Amino acid sequence: MKAAVVTAIGSFSADIVIKNLRKLGLKVIGCDIYPAEWIADSSNVSVFYQVPLATQEEKYIEEILTICREEAADGLIVLTDAEVDVWNRNRKKLKEAGVVLCLSPEETITVCRDKMKLYEFLSERGIGNLIPTARLDRMTSESIPYPAVVKPYNGRSSQGLCYLHSQEQMERFLAGCEAVNYVVQPFYKGNVITVDVVRQADPEGAAAVCRRELLRTPNGAGTSVVVFSSPVLEELCKETARELGITGCVNFEFIEGKDGTYSMLECNPRFSGGVEFSCMAGYDFVSNHVRCFTGEEIDAQEAVTEMYIARKYEEYVTKVLEKEGNSV
Repeated sequence: MKAAVVTAIGSFSADIVIKNLRKLGLKVIGCDIYPAEWIADSSNVSVFYQVPLATQEEKYIEEILTICREEAADGLIVLTDAEVDVWNRNRKKLKEAGVVLCLSPEETITVCRDKMKLYEFLSERGIGNLIPTARLDRMTSESIPYPAVVKPYNGRSSQGLCYLHSQEQMERFLAGCEAVNYVVQPFYKGNVITVDVVRQADPEGAAAVCRRELLRTPNGAGTSVVVFSSPVLEELCKETARELGITGCVNFEFIEGKDGTYSMLECNPRFSGGVEFSCMAGYDFVSNHVRCFTGEEIDAQEAVTEMYIARKYEEYVTKVLEKEGNSV
């Protein structure tokens, strides 16, 4: 791979993805739905393009393919779930254009992006301690234990997630939603644990780094974390990735109970917003993600450095207005 288009470069994972791709010697073409002046990392890529929303699927696909052609890009790395869904449906178009889609196989993505399918897949194989999950349209408000969590079956970044504490609240919720689009789970109290995992199928290899998220944004991105070692949890994530047929980097989320058990919430089949934490702790998930799609063997994992890491926001001037009095 010589040049990669990276989407959504205003997202949390973009900074380390761009930096480590450049260290590999790749030309990085950045894209986002917002203009360059709004995106700090627009100055860290070789060239930047503003593109349509992924929900404008036809226009979005056409624009990305045009960029790949004009910039001679031979790889595509997407950083948001909406784009994962779009390209999982349109793999053939990228293949015909000679562009490698750096994502897990189609069926793997289909399972991971559907919380009900993921629960059923792992339950059938007896993998891990899973949070019971049911289709909301197959439940009655009386049969649900409270407090309960309802969320879109294919949701992202905690969008549409609701905590409901009584049958009355559930009935009000059901009156205003399409239940077929939601799953319901019992509420598990505890710390959120995120595990970044990269897996290569041939030759078989995997690495995993765990972190406990101490502070998080409302959309579920960790801002203060502690990276820790847990051979049992790391091995569980590697086994799960193997069963799912993961290729490249994904992240698993768990709830850590007071008794030390880890109950799996979900698998996000893309870089986590906090993948830089794992890179800082000693394993380069970005470079090894790329190796999974270029035929190179991924690095063996050595012991990570356990540490606290806090993220801060920093200001960048992205454009100076030339004339006095210009309104912005």
